[in-house]
Amino acid sequence: MLRSVLTTLLALSAAPALANDSVAELGTGGLILSRNDAVAMQSENLVISPEKVTVDYVFHNNTDKDVDAIVAFPMPDISGDPEEMPAIPENQSDNFLGFEVTIEGAPAKPQLEQKVIALGIDISADLKAQNVPFYPFGDAAKAALAKLPQAVADDWVNRGIIIEDPGADSSQKPGYSPFWQLRSTYWWRSTFPANKDVHVSHRYKPSVGGTSSVSFFNEGQFQSSYAAYKTRYCMDDAFENAVRKAAKDNPDGYPKFYESRIAYILTTGGNWAAGTIGKFKLTVDKGNPKALVSFCGDTVKKVGPTSFEMTADDFYPEHDIDILLLEPADNNGGDAN
Repeated sequence: MLRSVLTTLLALSAAPALANDSVAELGTGGLILSRNDAVAMQSENLVISPEKVTVDYVFHNNTDKDVDAIVAFPMPDISGDPEEMPAIPENQSDNFLGFEVTIEGAPAKPQLEQKVIALGIDISADLKAQNVPFYPFGDAAKAALAKLPQAVADDWVNRGIIIEDPGADSSQKPGYSPFWQLRSTYWWRSTFPANKDVHVSHRYKPSVGGTSSVSFFNEGQFQSSYAAYKTRYCMDDAFENAVRKAAKDNPDGYPKFYESRIAYILTTGGNWAAGTIGKFKLTVDKGNPKALVSFCGDTVKKVGPTSFEMTADDFYPEHDIDILLLEPADNNGGDAN
């Protein structure tokens, strides 16, 4: 796929220095059908913003018989490493992305399947036996671990299921933190009537990673990490110039932005007739008109003050979508060009 870049420039303003702290984004995608040569995806309308992701599909059964299929929405895997906390929109819930789905406009109630993995082994039964919730970052899991019999806790530490809490008081009984990996999938059975369209929509809150400064630019020049950023986000000369200008305009010599990153997994689909999407439309809304945005795509055009659009017919998803936003640390600056 030919990859092009879209960059939006902004005026810059003064802001205090920020620490170079970072949080990882979780790549999330769309719906997956059980393998089926009868049902085609007529269209997909994908809208991505820092606040929400919405996807509207039209599926069409090309045959004279009704087709029953399983439709799944894989949630991103999350690992309970207390030193690498990912960006989780709703961090006290199994539905940590706030996933919702409608079929023909009516809310659906998908089933949630979860497994817990440690060292590649399914240890779901172990957690169930001790009444420990699967979701690793919730308060309920931490409270349940505090009640574990010592023999069980010692066994779980040895098996890589939990680790001793590095923040615990050494003079007291050791505390424990989850170290397992959670795999979650929402799924439901759906009927696609013969020779008819079915409209399916879903939405969720994206996992937005970030860094509190521009990680690839320091001391007046681009760092070695910039090459990887350029490949992933298709940043062009205009983007480079905007970052240089930001650094030049700041007496401290660094650009006064912080990074936001969104990853959308587009390549996991394709289990439908022809394997292509009849009409595909991607809209990226950067939210803040003063922000820079860059992502890879074909024939991208600006369609609003903060939104950019790409369309394609008979689209085959060869690449995932990675979006980089550089947000001004001080929003009192002028509007972007």
